[in-house]
This record gives sequence, C-alpha cells and structure tokens, in this order.
Amino acid sequence: MPGLPPAFADLAGAHHLAAFGALHLNPDEIPGHQTLILLGPSEPGFWPHFTATPEYLDGTPDPMNRWSARVIADMAQALGASPLFPFTGPPWQPFTDWARRSARAWPSPVGLLVHDTAALMVSYRGALAFPDRFDLPLPGPRPCDTCADQPCLSACPVDALRPDAYNVPACKSDLDRPGNDCRTRGCAVRRACPISQSYGRLEAQSAFHMGYFK
Repeated sequence: MPGLPPAFADLAGAHHLAAFGALHLNPDEIPGHQTLILLGPSEPGFWPHFTATPEYLDGTPDPMNRWSARVIADMAQALGASPLFPFTGPPWQPFTDWARRSARAWPSPVGLLVHDTAALMVSYRGALAFPDRFDLPLPGPRPCDTCADQPCLSACPVDALRPDAYNVPACKSDLDRPGNDCRTRGCAVRRACPISQSYGRLEAQSAFHMGYFK
C-alpha cells in the first residue's frame, strides 16, 4: 500500500494544519474511498495564521468554518480527495467515531476526547477521503494511561464534565460567575491536562471558541 501523497504535508502545513489521525474506511462507508485523513490545527502558529485570513477579517459569521471549507476543499482538489466537514449537515459526519478509530484519540477520564498531541484541546477542521488505501502509522499510547494525577477530574468548579454525562447548563451558567476565566482562557478542564499545556494553543483561540459555545 502507498503512503500519503508527498504533497500532503506541504499543502497542510501551508495552512497550519496537520494530520490528526487516519483510518481505513469500511467498504460502504464513503463509496469509492478507502482512506480517511483527519485534519486539525498545527501548533504553535495556527491562530496568528488564521486571524490574517480573509474569512477572519471580513467581519461576517462563522469565519473558521468558512476558512476550513475553502482551504480543505482546495487541498482535496489538489490531492484527488473528497473533503468532509464536522459542521455541515444533516446528515452529520461521524467525526467522533472516526477520531476513535484513528487510534490517536480516546475517551478521557472526563469523557471528552483526548488526542495524543493536542490532548483535550483537540479539534477537527475537516477530513480528506482518498480513493486509495494508504499505509497507516502504528497506533500510539493513550496519554491518560501514564497520567498519574489526572488533574482534569478536579479542574471544573461545577463538576460539569464526567465520564458518563456533560452538564451543559451548569457549565454555561458558571461562565458568568465572577472569577471564572474559562470564557477568556478556555475551559479549565482542557487547560488542566499536562499535554494540553504543551500543545501551544493560544488563549485567544480558546476564547474565540468559548464565545461560540456561550
């Protein structure tokens, strides 16, 4: 089986994107395609790159989704792939399932997905489905298995994130509490993860996403 197209890394890197996982598709999953590559922000540097793009600067809604749709569609055309996105639907594409199947993301102790490099800051801007069946890298270890302290379990002031449930109303309500800095710095649970802290996402990017969440 061939590896990824040689141009993939350069095309993705030009937009501060990286392969966040890959998987072989089931025969009828996306007809005519055999390999899926998940794309996520490459850090450090993604936020300064994105905030200089026309989509961010034009002042109209959903700049990151519009930017993702444009650049990933361009990548797909250049590579002979089909673009897929987590924000278009219904029907919605099963990005969470694909992430688990990629063997680079797993359920964390708080229920959120944890990625091997982005940890709890993981996000997927889109995916590329290829007609060819590529060689895939061997899976790595789940980072939580060697995290003795698991600070994510005690980081939320209202205990909104648990393995079996996410108390969204409690989470949103606490954002207005004096002293809560989740809206300006990003979710405290995501920030508590040691690997999240080494990923390089700027707080301004987390604040951008929290603004849409609230």
